[in-house]
Amino acid sequence: MNSPAWVTLEGSAGPGRGKHIVFISGDEEYRSEEALPMLARIMARHHGFTCTVLFAIDPNTGLVDPNVQTNIPGLHQLEHANLAVLFTRFRELPDADMKHLVDFVFGGKPLIGIRTATHAFHYKRNPESPYAKFSCDNKVYPGGFGRQVLGEKWVGHHGHHGVEGTRGIPHGPAKLHPILRGVGVIHGPSDVYTASPPSDVEVLVEGHVLSTLDPSSELNAQKPWMPLAWTRDPDRERGTGRVFCSTMGAANDLADASLRRLMINAMYWGMNMENAINPQSCVDPIGRYEPGNFGLRKESTGKTPTDFLF
Repeated sequence: MNSPAWVTLEGSAGPGRGKHIVFISGDEEYRSEEALPMLARIMARHHGFTCTVLFAIDPNTGLVDPNVQTNIPGLHQLEHANLAVLFTRFRELPDADMKHLVDFVFGGKPLIGIRTATHAFHYKRNPESPYAKFSCDNKVYPGGFGRQVLGEKWVGHHGHHGVEGTRGIPHGPAKLHPILRGVGVIHGPSDVYTASPPSDVEVLVEGHVLSTLDPSSELNAQKPWMPLAWTRDPDRERGTGRVFCSTMGAANDLADASLRRLMINAMYWGMNMENAINPQSCVDPIGRYEPGNFGLRKESTGKTPTDFLF
């Protein structure tokens, strides 16, 4: 049964039957509240996974409001999840809620991080919280959650934001990686992030800067490519499981079929299901997918969680 604060889609037949994915949205700029329900519907309908989508909720109205940085109800659902997909920006959640995510990630469970997940948390209201070290600007736990878990923190825009788009090209040395099955060249209007992940990651996709937002435009030859998507194997010392991170993934980026396939394949891989990755599997959105353009949101969406199940 759906709660007013989140939505759960029951999986039908498919490889994912019996497995549960929790999608955590909450960013002010790249429309994660649109992107994640779309991916969840694909994973439930076409692939059989049960999917729960969580949202930033205004506790006074019950409406989805990404500017509310302190409230994402439903994180307890992680207690029985097989995978978490994180697409948040500058959140500062109550300690009791944050504990669910921390216990999941550092209990060796798999994690997918999208775009602003490199700067998922920023503690400024309660610097004494035991989770304040996860702030993207933390110096004691360098780079916070993003750098320590995903492999990179917020560094900066490598492409000119809102002017230069991205072309994602599968990285040659990783061409046989199962996540890249069926993935072609990726195009998206969001710009390339600056990224220099540590040597223990495997880069899967190169982010090349386009001269304009037109996907057919020439590359900006003055800007070298940056790692755009990578994996990180389980680490016993950190306590983390399989990790996949993509710095691309704005809602309108995900209009691109190859980017959707990359994300879907990564979810399979995260759950040790790479043998079930089919390069011809369906990655089409259910119904119409007409995402908004990125840009800092100044007000509530005016919608409930179920309104995002287009």
